[in-house]
Amino acid sequence: MRIALVGAGAFGEKHLDGLKNIDGVEIASVISRNADQAAEVAARYGAPHSGTDLAEVLAMPDVDAVILCTPTQMHAEQAIACMNAGKHVQVEIPLSDSWADAEAVVAKQQETGLVCMVGHTRRFNPSHQYVHNKITAGEFNVQQMDVQTYFFRRKNMNAKGQPRSWTDHLLWHHAAHTIDLFAYQSGKIVAANVLQGPKHPELGIAMDMSIQLKAETGAICTLSLSFNNNGPLGTFFRYIGDSETYIARYDDLVNGREEAIDLTGVTVSNNGIELQDREFVAAIREGREPNSSVGKVLDCYRVIGELAQSLEAQDGWS
Repeated sequence: MRIALVGAGAFGEKHLDGLKNIDGVEIASVISRNADQAAEVAARYGAPHSGTDLAEVLAMPDVDAVILCTPTQMHAEQAIACMNAGKHVQVEIPLSDSWADAEAVVAKQQETGLVCMVGHTRRFNPSHQYVHNKITAGEFNVQQMDVQTYFFRRKNMNAKGQPRSWTDHLLWHHAAHTIDLFAYQSGKIVAANVLQGPKHPELGIAMDMSIQLKAETGAICTLSLSFNNNGPLGTFFRYIGDSETYIARYDDLVNGREEAIDLTGVTVSNNGIELQDREFVAAIREGREPNSSVGKVLDCYRVIGELAQSLEAQDGWS
């Protein structure tokens, strides 16, 4: 299977590192806004082609699939373009920055029947898979999730500390991870509330946000997000359940007493991005819908769209 990567930034390289561990997969092309960067990354990962234009890749008959790690504002349009060209596509989170665009991507997937998957990595992290397995086995039910997503990003920088050409967003990007994960672990979300702090004078986005969710099962979730946190960074998930408490930190898991839980054997890898890419490749090969397909994660974007409307209304109050 020949896969093209579009967007050779910090996260794009994580996908390339994962893909090199999957048998029968070749990197066909690396596309980036910067031609020199695309060529350098392509050479490093053995891709025979590089460039700056997605259209080049979509015109290549030997490219089977595309992974999009481009700016959020381009995701929906590019995902649709890939499917129009007959390519399977995995688009990094978030699927879009509007509910209408999310619906348009789903409509195109249904029209073409191609695999269209969204990078909701939390569904694949071994820590969250362990909890999910407990839930499906009837051994654990979520009562509450308490989640903190904290970064120190007062300048427009990426994960490598390099300047970004686009502006990230707490709601449409970072909250999407938890909103989808909460629904995946607890059931359809039936109530949601949001408050945000002051907007950054240059970036134009809120730097702090608080979200409350309730699932049809009665489980609740409290999510705190910040770009102002000058301290330990990342996301910490506390699952409070009817039989145990779990704390997940990406690919690691402890119980409520901070005792480590052995995740050996839960999955074939301890790398969530690699597992995500393995699912993408397997779904294409097996002709099936993947976990985190655009259809399965769509409801997350319904909730985000409703929260975005709430924030717009709140802005009107000030």
